[in-house]
Amino acid sequence: MHLIKKKIVFIHFHLRTGGVTTVLKQQVEAIKDRCEVLVLSGEPNRSVFPAPVLHIPGLGYYDGLSNGKVYDPHQVAKSIIEAIHLRFNGKCDVLHVHNPTIAKNVIFIEILKRLKKEGINLFLQVHDFAEDGRPLVYFSDSEYLSDCHYGVVNMRDYGFLLEAGLKKQGLHFIPNEVNGFNFKKQKKYHKQIALYPVRARRRKNIGEAILLSLFFKNNEKLSITLPPESFHDIQSYIGWKEFVKANNLSVEFEAGLKNDFETLLLSAKFLITTSITEGFGFSFLEPWMAGKVLWGRRLENVCLDFEKNDINFDHLYTKLHVPAKWIGKQKLFKIWQASVLKNSERYNYKVHKKDIMLSFEKMTADDLIDFGLLDEFFQKQIISVVLLCKEKKERLIELNPKILIPKDVFDQDELVKNNMNVLTEKYNKAVYKKKLMDIYSKVVGHHVHHKIDKKILLAQFFNLEGLSLLEWGDYIE
Repeated sequence: MHLIKKKIVFIHFHLRTGGVTTVLKQQVEAIKDRCEVLVLSGEPNRSVFPAPVLHIPGLGYYDGLSNGKVYDPHQVAKSIIEAIHLRFNGKCDVLHVHNPTIAKNVIFIEILKRLKKEGINLFLQVHDFAEDGRPLVYFSDSEYLSDCHYGVVNMRDYGFLLEAGLKKQGLHFIPNEVNGFNFKKQKKYHKQIALYPVRARRRKNIGEAILLSLFFKNNEKLSITLPPESFHDIQSYIGWKEFVKANNLSVEFEAGLKNDFETLLLSAKFLITTSITEGFGFSFLEPWMAGKVLWGRRLENVCLDFEKNDINFDHLYTKLHVPAKWIGKQKLFKIWQASVLKNSERYNYKVHKKDIMLSFEKMTADDLIDFGLLDEFFQKQIISVVLLCKEKKERLIELNPKILIPKDVFDQDELVKNNMNVLTEKYNKAVYKKKLMDIYSKVVGHHVHHKIDKKILLAQFFNLEGLSLLEWGDYIE
């Protein structure tokens, strides 16, 4: 019996190296034996890709002002339709769009609305939300697409979108595939390292990784792989490099620019993560596939999904408590409150001062504050205090017993084996393919009538008690 292949088109702003591009590649690889595939990118593709790629000007990052370029949503949509007809000699079954609710392209929603009017079946996969501390890429004046199927990569976002008005029939949870590492040969690095494999954006909480390095037991060097790209993050990054140099700390920056990733990964004693926010959370899963222990901060919003599948994160901490008096509680409140008010204005979201006061009191209960809620200005003060006073260092251990975990992980080999086995069984390509194909069938076969209430969605992300200055605050020198 001849199986008719579905015609699937993917859209993303670009195909540069990064999380969404990695996911897109995995999706293409998963379905290409069952589907005809086309990828549309807002930038010319510069690398080998496992499917035909067409560049569509007007789909890339676009603020409507830069470089004198002017794109018309109608013309961009027309170019997309022509590209689809050129590839398939007709329509596609599903247009799978990545990150449609982030205004990296200010006309993106209008483009998609025009495609929807042409009868194209849209599947909109959200990896990141502008409401999650990214006001500069928020579609403040545009409603998100209604009556379309949506997908998310964690159950927190699934719950948020249900609460904001989407229906289960048109909302899909699609955890990513997690691959192993095909090492051709054992390579060794000349240093004993604890690896933080990350592009060092502010939300990756580099200061906390540096604080953890003060508690390494075997003289490991903290190695951070890549520098950030945006100006906003680069300022913070330069500040940390200067701080490390001034205090003669055992931290290496940009290790990934000087060494291949395989070498760094295989040489690492363990891996760490201190990020304060993630979408899917590859950083919590990939270390186990390399046979390495992960240490650091557990994010409830993403780790809970994995723990339901029997992945064990018991050795990670959920908060890193520090005494508020070490930085000045009143000064912290002044800066934090200013950040809350500034962001509420950016989002046109009303916040009552009484709620601000109550939230801050809860954040600093027992006169303690989570290190991850602080910005670089305050984090540097904490690290300096610990460097200068042995008693303060002992106090942090007392408040955070798991800060010493790397040396004392119970049955480390069994932990790695368990987590690797779960990942191999439940996050493989076959499971991923079935999930994708099931979703595409529903997108084609089940029309939905629903829409996102943006005010309700924003209210869920604008959680004052978890509002970190690293994500919501401006950088302070």
